Amino acid sequence: MTTNDSLNVRRQAATPRGVATATTVFAERAENAELWDVEGRRFIDFAGGIGVLNTGHRNPLVMQRVNEQLDRFTHTAYQVVPYEPYVELAERLNALAPGNTPKKTLFVTSGAEAIENAIKIARAHTGRPGVIAFSGGFHGRTHMTMGLTGKVVPYKKGFGPFPGEIYHLPFPMPAHGVTVDDTFKAMDRLFKADIDPARVAAIVIEPVQGEGGFHIAPTELLQRLRTLCDEHGIVLIADEVQSGFGRTGKLFAVEHAGIEPDIITTAKSLAGGFPLAGVIGKADIMDAPEPGGLGGTYGGSPIGCAAALGVLQAIEEGKLLERSTEMGKRMIARINRIAARNDVLPIGDIRGLGAMVAFELVKAPGSMEPDPDAAKALCARALENGLLLLSCGVYANVIRILVPLTAEDNVLEEGLGMLEKSLSDLAVGRVAAE
Repeated sequence: MTTNDSLNVRRQAATPRGVATATTVFAERAENAELWDVEGRRFIDFAGGIGVLNTGHRNPLVMQRVNEQLDRFTHTAYQVVPYEPYVELAERLNALAPGNTPKKTLFVTSGAEAIENAIKIARAHTGRPGVIAFSGGFHGRTHMTMGLTGKVVPYKKGFGPFPGEIYHLPFPMPAHGVTVDDTFKAMDRLFKADIDPARVAAIVIEPVQGEGGFHIAPTELLQRLRTLCDEHGIVLIADEVQSGFGRTGKLFAVEHAGIEPDIITTAKSLAGGFPLAGVIGKADIMDAPEPGGLGGTYGGSPIGCAAALGVLQAIEEGKLLERSTEMGKRMIARINRIAARNDVLPIGDIRGLGAMVAFELVKAPGSMEPDPDAAKALCARALENGLLLLSCGVYANVIRILVPLTAEDNVLEEGLGMLEKSLSDLAVGRVAAE
């Protein structure tokens, strides 16, 4: 019988240690918000493949579209022989993206590739080199996107030097004393000391930070950035790779702020588990690169495009935007009740937008001092209790919940019960150790 232990021995011998895994279990099969490992053990999935499975594992509408496409063809390279699913999906996203400005969409394979292309397009449109990003932001592991990412370990350590003309600003975090005004004071200093705004091609921001800890960009921040970009001719890029496709209760998280970005990047839950990413932008900006300047061999895979059309159908027919809002309220209410107990690990700030929910683990009740060891221990204990859970944050002390929006109510409640039990188990163990 194949076991997790035997597979881990093979994994360590065959794959580099830089490709770390959050768990030591190997998947055998999965359905909606549940997963079974090779030893037959069941887990509730609060990780969702790092935000890829908003519509769940093997969503029937997604699988139907994929199987229909598999019966036609799997690949032609869109730049050689184009196909309708690419065009149809682009049409759908152009119509769904916020704002009334005409849009065009490019498809690639990964979120990092989407960001790389968004920067290329912004530079071609403006003729400028500079890019501004934010502390705590995560935009990928390619060379350019590592430079944009605002967290050193593990994403940037040992990989420099990074591309020039990249600058970082503090991201507002009210719970940690960083305000929108602080961000714009830093912007003023940047424009006086480091780069003329006339040399800035783009500002890239996550409407809700993913790896950075699920910090929500205040509406005021996004609206002031929109005004600043209009004033200086800067392209505003919303990185919706983790926050998109219903996770926050809107198709795109930036819709909560009521602004129209110049470019939106998307991936992860766009195609329900199949590799696909998109760059959606204002048509005049998207047309800046020369023919042949954009694309890629696998970009806009017909299988991925078919899957994404199934995802849009699932979101609409399942009313998943409304479901996301409902689930978020339920999760935050439950976590607040857990935090009020005196026999669980201390919980600090609790935050969320729709079903993009997170909480911080801290050293002591009422403290804001991060406790990354507790977060690591909680993920491990949750796994023992049958729950897949991920941490994140600049200080690695944030627990994030990315459960599929299609999870049944009883499965969601069972998972929250496992989370509560894990927090209690560790608190009891801590007291016993003392």
